[in-house]
Amino acid sequence: MNKPVLPVSSYQLKLPGANRSLETYRLAASRTFPAKLQGTLNRVAFSAAHVVSDPLADVDPWLTAAVDWDKTIAFREHVWDLGLGVAEAMDTAQRGMGLDWPTSLELIQRSVRAAKRRGNALVFSGAGTDHLAPEDAKSLDDVIRAYEEQIGRIEKADGRIILMASRALAKIGRSPDDYARVYDRVLSQVAEPVIIHWLGDMFDPALANYWGTPNLDQAMDVAVGVVNANASKVDGVKVSLLDKQREIEMRRRLDRNVKMYTGDDFNYAELIAGDEQGFSHALLGIFDAIAPAASYALSRLAAGDRNGFHDVLGPTVPLSRHIFKAPTRFYKTGVVFMAYLNGHQDHFTMVGGQESARSTLHLAELFRLADQARLLANPELATRRMKALLALRGIEA
Repeated sequence: MNKPVLPVSSYQLKLPGANRSLETYRLAASRTFPAKLQGTLNRVAFSAAHVVSDPLADVDPWLTAAVDWDKTIAFREHVWDLGLGVAEAMDTAQRGMGLDWPTSLELIQRSVRAAKRRGNALVFSGAGTDHLAPEDAKSLDDVIRAYEEQIGRIEKADGRIILMASRALAKIGRSPDDYARVYDRVLSQVAEPVIIHWLGDMFDPALANYWGTPNLDQAMDVAVGVVNANASKVDGVKVSLLDKQREIEMRRRLDRNVKMYTGDDFNYAELIAGDEQGFSHALLGIFDAIAPAASYALSRLAAGDRNGFHDVLGPTVPLSRHIFKAPTRFYKTGVVFMAYLNGHQDHFTMVGGQESARSTLHLAELFRLADQARLLANPELATRRMKALLALRGIEA
């Protein structure tokens, strides 16, 4: 099947290809999505939002996180304007990969305050054990206390909890029973129902064999058992395994009062649309990069326009698969690059120096795919910034 031919704009530049050649690339005509939610939504949709680094801070980026708080909160205002929730201090924000717990807590406190100023805009925040180095965890009780500490601090800030996967538990947990013990104990204490996050090792290699087994079928049995045994304490489950069939299977096995939040950045459009037996809500890193299109598509779905939903969201999937390609843990680079191209920040500098984690060819292909999905809000700005990046990397575009 031939690809549809997009109308073109007057903007063009030279982009590198895989064979070291340069091609002249002309951008498609831009499409404008609403800056605020139009209509209503019938899915709960969170964007796992990134943080904006402070490029002028006198720090060593690999060692110290410097955050531009004004720009970081402004990005959350953008997400809330679109009717999406913010999943705060998650891996998108380099949590556990450059952003430490004290800075994450400050981020959560600032975000919750900003949400309350808007009349309780939707925000859930990540509680984990990342202040406990895995090598310092000597017992399951150490892991439980670490979870309790972070949950207590977030709840004190009036925050809702996303219970993140624990590197420390992955290191010392020897069996499914160990996981059940930790989760049962932690969930018994939470003030309000939480979202449980099952993050696969493609996102974080330190989480291999989570739920006490390398077998994903057995791991799902454990996870479903823990969730359903604590259903009154669980709002939903976010699954990030990049495996749509496993997500669908788990979705059908959850207690009817527990939501499934897709974390599948490869197959989110069809999972959100759902089937005759159900659908997934969304908690996605890619919704940071495509928030206006996601909001509009979801509003079309709520209005009964499934074709309109797929027409908008479907073309974003190739971009997402590219951003989240292996090594998937480097996807944050693409998310922040999209924010730079679209004017949400004035620089391409990241916490932990992760702007260097993807190649020039990767970023050039990202630009093409973002343009083809009509996701470059201001083509002139995006072209100018892409040219600046290429010039920095030795390509006069």
